[in-house]
Amino acid sequence: MTKTGQKITAIRAYVVEGGGADYHDQSEDHWIVGQIATPMSIYPEYKATRTSFGINVLNSIVVEVEADNGVVGFGISTGGYPAAWLIMNHLDRFVVGKPVENIELMWDQMYRSSIYYGRKGIVMNAISAIDLALWDLLGRLRQEPVYAMIGGKVREELQFYATGPRPDLAKEMGFIGGKLPLVYGPADGDIGLKKNIQQAEEMRNRVGSDFWLMWDCWMSLDLPYAQKLMDESAKLGFKWIEECFNPDDYWSYRDLKKRAGNNIMVTSGEHEATRYGFRLLLEYCDVDIIQPDVGWCGGLTELMKIGNIAESYGKLVIPHGSGVYSHHYVTTKVNSPFTEYIITSPKGDKILPQYYPLVANEPIPKNGKLKVEDTPGFGVELNRDKHLIPINKGKSV
Repeated sequence: MTKTGQKITAIRAYVVEGGGADYHDQSEDHWIVGQIATPMSIYPEYKATRTSFGINVLNSIVVEVEADNGVVGFGISTGGYPAAWLIMNHLDRFVVGKPVENIELMWDQMYRSSIYYGRKGIVMNAISAIDLALWDLLGRLRQEPVYAMIGGKVREELQFYATGPRPDLAKEMGFIGGKLPLVYGPADGDIGLKKNIQQAEEMRNRVGSDFWLMWDCWMSLDLPYAQKLMDESAKLGFKWIEECFNPDDYWSYRDLKKRAGNNIMVTSGEHEATRYGFRLLLEYCDVDIIQPDVGWCGGLTELMKIGNIAESYGKLVIPHGSGVYSHHYVTTKVNSPFTEYIITSPKGDKILPQYYPLVANEPIPKNGKLKVEDTPGFGVELNRDKHLIPINKGKSV
């Protein structure tokens, strides 16, 4: 690959208001914000919906980077006003004026400069959005799809499992499996556990024995409860139990994996960040599958490093559903044989684009499969009809 010859002349950060890339910003009758076990489920007043404790308060962000010939790339993450402000008031200095292809240098400087207040969460979301915008820009300038710049395809079609409340409908739509949101956590005691297992039994009867079923526990469990849920779910042929614990509780992941035997997999990583966090999950916890979100873990630049570590441990990398941004990675990796699609329709009965309606021309799976096209960059365009609020330099947001 040859140099583009272009430098970055501008970076712009926007906050998306009124929906968009954040699928958590939905009405309270939407399955994705309804009663799902969360770390806050121990408090009755924050149990009924995820919006009650503020999962949607930060909004999504869009980052644009512009080359000196006017070509623009964009990336998406979450983090709202705080993340956008950091981009325009701190991280911008490591991007503007740099050659477009110096993505590794820009990433390293952004990361090192923010270690003292960052490392994970909002700061890493901001870095991820910038990184995705840089890869999109580079692909547009070179007239190459991102996948071609990071190694090329190892498979022509991606194969998906679906996350949503109706795995039986996901089976009808051609997905290879369905991941259920766990409704009842430790605060609901044995009665809640029985309700979870009843739901699992009913769904197993609907989909048959060969269709994958999994649990999405969303950081809501303690070790004794996770052990019981895992044991009962293994009897029903569940494929894995996902993200049971606080992301910093590596000890519980380690112990659960030791108790799992070979009957069910233990997975995690949606809310983990950087190669360092994932090294702990792989080396110390021995989880079976890591699930980084490319918009939160550090962007594509860091996801490739995370994936290389996982490959050295013989583990699978199945990214958290992040649309085209993860599709370009998955199509290049042997140890990513399938990937996630989040069903964002209110009742879990229709397939919508992951970033609908913020992204135009976003591809969706057909019969559970999708071919990553050859369009330059990540292959999608920003829908500028949405309410994008620009964030400027300044002492406050």
